[in-house]
Amino acid sequence: MIQKVCYTLGFFTKVLRSTGHFIFRGQASYKILTMQILFTFVEALSISALLALGIGAAVNIIGIPLLASFSQEQLIYPLLIIMITRELGPLLTAFIVIARSGTAIATEVAGMVISHEVEAYISIGVDPIEHLGVPRFLGVTISMFLLNIYFSIFGLAVSFAVANVFNPMPAAVYFSNLLQVLSLHDILISIVKSLSFGAIISIVALLKGFGVERASTEVPVAGLKAVSSSFAWCIIVDILLSALYYSALQ
Repeated sequence: MIQKVCYTLGFFTKVLRSTGHFIFRGQASYKILTMQILFTFVEALSISALLALGIGAAVNIIGIPLLASFSQEQLIYPLLIIMITRELGPLLTAFIVIARSGTAIATEVAGMVISHEVEAYISIGVDPIEHLGVPRFLGVTISMFLLNIYFSIFGLAVSFAVANVFNPMPAAVYFSNLLQVLSLHDILISIVKSLSFGAIISIVALLKGFGVERASTEVPVAGLKAVSSSFAWCIIVDILLSALYYSALQ
């Protein structure tokens, strides 16, 4: 276990070190970065919007009648911020990225290893981590950050339409109330979570992809392992970050 953790940290350090080289001399890999952002962010906008719609609607449909019974309707605004921006937004976005990009990266890189494409890169002096790993790492992390922002904005905006069913009000009043309860701490913890999840998903997927041996049957196994490990680590890190956040507020 300790050996695996040390290896993972070493691989993460190698990726971070190669990121600087990629930025200054990685023009050949910019297309990989662009395609990764296109696949992870742009093509996931629809499913992210659907989830944000469901969460925003659920919070309003369940929360407003319940809070109204205690004459505490105003608490729906901090509840929306907590559920969409601070807690469920980053985590559900991570699940979307894991299901789509985590599996794709792990199987794609594993296929390159099995077909000796990675060996070919090494033989001509190209660092496979810099050429294959870094653009995927940056692409997933950037996309995770952008998707999380999109999820929060869309979820809070759509929840206005649902809230109007129970309590019609001007949009200016609704969003003014939201902005009053939205703090800088909420935004920062959401950003930290999204960047952390993006790094975890990409690093785990790359590790599982590069970790295959010779058999082609290892390719789908690498994808499954990437998904399960990413889910587990994202949940663990989410719990730790939330615990640190709430303990810092006290």
